[in-house]
Amino acid sequence: MAWSTRQIADLAGTTVNAVRHYHEAGLLEEPERRSNGYKQYGVPHLVRLLQIRRLRELGVPLAEIEAMGRADKDPAEALRVLDAELEATIERLQRARAELALILRDRAPIDLPATFGSVSRHLSEQDRSLVTIYSQLYDESALSDLREMLDENPRTDADDEFDNLPADADAATKQRLAEYFAPQIRQHLDKYPWLTDPGPRSTKGAATLEQTMVAALREVYNLAQLDVLYRADLIIKGMTDDRLEAADEGTDR
Repeated sequence: MAWSTRQIADLAGTTVNAVRHYHEAGLLEEPERRSNGYKQYGVPHLVRLLQIRRLRELGVPLAEIEAMGRADKDPAEALRVLDAELEATIERLQRARAELALILRDRAPIDLPATFGSVSRHLSEQDRSLVTIYSQLYDESALSDLREMLDENPRTDADDEFDNLPADADAATKQRLAEYFAPQIRQHLDKYPWLTDPGPRSTKGAATLEQTMVAALREVYNLAQLDVLYRADLIIKGMTDDRLEAADEGTDR
């Protein structure tokens, strides 16, 4: 029995282009040609074509199929490697589906970690930027704590004022906001002690964490907002900054 290229492609459940590609890749031997120049495929070609199609369905790369065709090549190791790759792919897809389910449930933005979906509607643009960066720097446990912090402290007018604080805000406004936020920050530090030394909770290492967060804060917040955070830190530590007091006195005049 002899088949044309189209006929054998139909029998194998593939395409003419695929058959030609297997010839070019050296996976399928070229058949003899009839007197009119048309190829004539036989049963061995059909068997080999079905083998190739089966291996492709299993996800075996073309290069591995060629190696498996050699008599001295044991396919078991290649199949074990493929099985491990498929397992990793399945786990990745399952995680992706779980995240998509959370995103759809909470109607959350896709740029944030799915676990932050329930609080995403209360985040400012600055908050969202920082959370996106956090997701690349902190481990799952730390991210869970950060989400709880956001969930425990609903937004207030003071948060809106801070987010919209102009860079030239006066000292009194900055000090007032610092005094408002300091107790909240102290409460977080008491409940989540790792915040004072976050390095061990970073997936990128302490040095990378510090460098990235310093750069992020400087980009996300203007000078007045950074000053508020600095003042709040001084309040929490029970410290004063003579330079800051002098600057405030100069502003008051």
